[in-house]
Amino acid sequence: MAAGTDTKVHLVREHALELLKQMILIRRFEEKCAELYSAEKIRGFLHLYIGEEANAVGVMQALEPDDAIVATYREHGHALARGLPPSEIMAEMYGKATGSSRGRGGSMHIFDARHRFYGGNAIVGGGLPLAVGLALADKMQGKNRVTCCFFGEGAAAEGEFHESLNLASLWNLPVLFVCENNGYAMGTALNRSESNPDISQHASAYSITSEAVDGMNVVDVEAAARRAVKAIRAGKGPWFLENKTYRFRAHSMFDAELYRDKAEVEKWKKIGPVVRFTDWLLESGMIHEADIDVIEQEVARTIEVAVVFAEQAPWEPVEDLTRDVMTPPVHDEVAS
Repeated sequence: MAAGTDTKVHLVREHALELLKQMILIRRFEEKCAELYSAEKIRGFLHLYIGEEANAVGVMQALEPDDAIVATYREHGHALARGLPPSEIMAEMYGKATGSSRGRGGSMHIFDARHRFYGGNAIVGGGLPLAVGLALADKMQGKNRVTCCFFGEGAAAEGEFHESLNLASLWNLPVLFVCENNGYAMGTALNRSESNPDISQHASAYSITSEAVDGMNVVDVEAAARRAVKAIRAGKGPWFLENKTYRFRAHSMFDAELYRDKAEVEKWKKIGPVVRFTDWLLESGMIHEADIDVIEQEVARTIEVAVVFAEQAPWEPVEDLTRDVMTPPVHDEVAS
């Protein structure tokens, strides 16, 4: 089922500046993370969101603090857009005890119950059934809340994708499914893995209203998310957005990126969400170059503080390493 177009975003200067600031914060934060990873300050895996900022920022505008978020292993942007403190996120990247998950999650498992941010999930498609469970709990308790689940187009090939959409539709659950279609499931182009590359059409098989969105346009993303959330809160069941976007960096910092042409990447960069929105705002006269300078300076200070916080933060004490770790009980063997 196709979505309607009854909800628009009335863009005013203050809101435009906030959208731009959030996207620039995500971009600069991740650029700094790439630098720190190369310096071996951040270890393990690192999947950057650079190029996809409009999706997290746009969708979050439609959500309330009491709504739940389930994300992927490329979730730094979602966490920042949700309002998690940058210093705590950076400390988590370092694996420090003052991180949002006390340093136990790292880059791929950022978690913060205070913000109802439930991952960060390293399993492809693994967040989908979690989102269905959260939404089911809200419905059973009579709470008018929305659970928003972000995932990549590669998840559409997983069994839990179909199981989750089926149950969400069957039980009329308040779930907003957001597919961030960046064209590549790791190193495999979408048209090489899906017989029908229009992921939004998959939702129709489960009688879920769906919409394909320009994921490089933050205003379009926000408008689509507001339409979806309005319908979900009205009891119209789950909603599916396919945000067509593009990641400018490799799948991860370990990726040699041999599967796509550099010219393709450069082409997408020209219509990237930050440059596109900035140019439009300048051309319309809504903001001026001085406004951008102020944002860049504020973001730079925020990131500098975050790095200092992470550098100075303590490691978790060795004696706490088994804290919150469930171990099976030990039973004495009974002689026969």
